[in-house]
Amino acid sequence: MNFFKEAKSLVKVNIREYGMYIALFVIMLTFSILTDGLFMSSRNISNLLDATGYTAVLAVGMTLVIVIRHIDLSVGFAAGFMGAIAAILLTQGGVPVYLTIPIILVLGVVAGMFNGVLVASIGIPSFVASLAGMLIFRGALLRVTEKTGTINIKDEHFNAIGNGFIPSLADVGGLNLSSLILGVVVIALYIYFEVSKRRNKLNYQFEVVSGRIFALKLVFVSVIVAYITWIIAGYNGFSWTVIIMLAVVIVYHFLTTKTVLGRHIYAVGSNPEAAHLSGINVKKITYFVFGSMGMLAALSGILFTARLQSATTTAGTLFELDAIAAAYVGGVSSAGGVGKVTGSIIGAIVMASLTSGMNLLGVGISYQYMIRGGVLAAAVIFDVLTRKKRG
Repeated sequence: MNFFKEAKSLVKVNIREYGMYIALFVIMLTFSILTDGLFMSSRNISNLLDATGYTAVLAVGMTLVIVIRHIDLSVGFAAGFMGAIAAILLTQGGVPVYLTIPIILVLGVVAGMFNGVLVASIGIPSFVASLAGMLIFRGALLRVTEKTGTINIKDEHFNAIGNGFIPSLADVGGLNLSSLILGVVVIALYIYFEVSKRRNKLNYQFEVVSGRIFALKLVFVSVIVAYITWIIAGYNGFSWTVIIMLAVVIVYHFLTTKTVLGRHIYAVGSNPEAAHLSGINVKKITYFVFGSMGMLAALSGILFTARLQSATTTAGTLFELDAIAAAYVGGVSSAGGVGKVTGSIIGAIVMASLTSGMNLLGVGISYQYMIRGGVLAAAVIFDVLTRKKRG
């Protein structure tokens, strides 16, 4: 009985963190039943994760922006514009892929820093500053694509970023061996870091969950990762988009949880005045977060352009709203100081799962927008109510 009591109180206390995982599980289960298992097919899950890639990358950056109590509306068309510049460099400039990608990422940082300067140094509200950036990038995208409308990319290496899969070492009973190994490595790393974190807490005499609850959590997450790996390995294996998405999450998760910079970001989000008085350079943190957002917008543009194998005049439309929605659904707080990058990825997958499931069921696009809007509203209401309870 104590086991169930502890589990119940754990979910209640950490409802913000666990709520989105429960929501994702319910959504996937519901759509699997309604589509007779088609939703959980190897092809659909692979396509779903690939379609999530560019939004998830943006959502990671947007989470940090919202954590420090700001917003960035320019990232959608910034991504579209950076993708178009990448296409021009590859097709008209003859620049090789290995130079094009770093050039675009650096341009992204510069674009993000422009917003950071307007917000931190001049004091313009981030909503207005990024709205100006959104209009500028929208115009710039139209300008560079107005002659042809669409810039087709023939470069195989670049297109593989959005459409390629990691090479298979061998085929084991119709499963991609490379992807199976990667899944095992991810599970092993997850268990190692969780055990290490628990051991450190025990050493410092912090409160931890019981051994049984901890073991259940490890088994539950490991089984889910193993199941998804098995599904994907049955199709073409993990795509390069998913690998890039995982790399971004790992880097930013480490940055936000294990570094001084990460602690400073959350300190600024919780209380900017107190952070300033304690010696944290709030301006520098703002520059870093917006510069990082710009770089991730550029990476998102690369992923989207590579997926389409072309740059178009409409690229980036509503990307910023998808990223904001994913961040809020993933548990970030509008009050600042709360939110995890891992949550934003789950939020992006939740929104992509809704779209994918509704498409399979033949739900009209008008209803899809209304349902997604309802989910976003529910996430923000949930945030406000949980904050009131804590307050």
